[in-house]
Amino acid sequence: MTAQDSATRPIAIAPQAPIGSGSSGSSGTALAALGVLSFSFSFPATAWALSGFGPWTATGLRGAVAGLLAALCLAAARVPLPARRHWPGLLVVSAGCVLGFPLLTTLALRASSTAHSAVVIGVLPLATAAFSALRTGRRPSRAFWCAALAGAAAVLAFTLLQSHGRPTTADLYLFAALVVCAAGYAEGGRISRELPGWQVIAWAVVAALPVTVVTTALALPGEPAHPGVKALAGLAYTAAVSQLGGFVLWYRGMAAIGVPRASQLQLAQPLLTLVWAVLLLGEELPVAAPVTAVVVLVCIAVTQRARS
Repeated sequence: MTAQDSATRPIAIAPQAPIGSGSSGSSGTALAALGVLSFSFSFPATAWALSGFGPWTATGLRGAVAGLLAALCLAAARVPLPARRHWPGLLVVSAGCVLGFPLLTTLALRASSTAHSAVVIGVLPLATAAFSALRTGRRPSRAFWCAALAGAAAVLAFTLLQSHGRPTTADLYLFAALVVCAAGYAEGGRISRELPGWQVIAWAVVAALPVTVVTTALALPGEPAHPGVKALAGLAYTAAVSQLGGFVLWYRGMAAIGVPRASQLQLAQPLLTLVWAVLLLGEELPVAAPVTAVVVLVCIAVTQRARS
């Protein structure tokens, strides 16, 4: 099947079995889980990038490099432009996942630790499922919502314990990042049922190129760069994986098993991020982490079994 087929005849690629069933469900869960694993390195990588670049420069370069890589991939595959009906959703993905979330979380990481900033990831699955329900009209089961709320509450309690219950100034950035990213995730997952997931994120980062290039050009004079090995490694990871490669896996997984179920796999992301924060950034691992990990894993198991 050609890329043109997938863009113009979505019915031809519609799954024959219910979403999340059989081998399609297993592979979709695996792909979404790999996407979560990829994203779990994003905050430590951003912290590395900030060691050599300012927040606006790091965000602009991240998007610009990802956009250029995506443009090369689209050109090499000779992918036609998406249909007009897809562009509103693609622009939501671009605004939320390519521009809003990276910038807001990068600004937050300047005033907050990686561990505390993981609060935005803890609430993100619930927000994504809510956006998806509003956008598609589907209503997950009560068991699904109970497990999702329990998992989100566990992660929130854990991260608030880290800050002794006192929200920091970075929380405003994190809350805004949560909202825009959830909208982008939900919309991207919806479009991925008609377009291949890699094309969804590729067109989104390409659409953001004018903004990211201009941002980089304006930010560099005011934020002099001092790139070292860690800064360049962090920037490379956020551009190639956090902004592009991870989304390919993530959107393909969401298209296979549905947005609500896939989003709940992200409940494990804050805990994975904490592990990388210890190993890569030298942050101290909280005592409550193992207990929270067990609670989150149980919630993930329940949401994966609940009918959505």
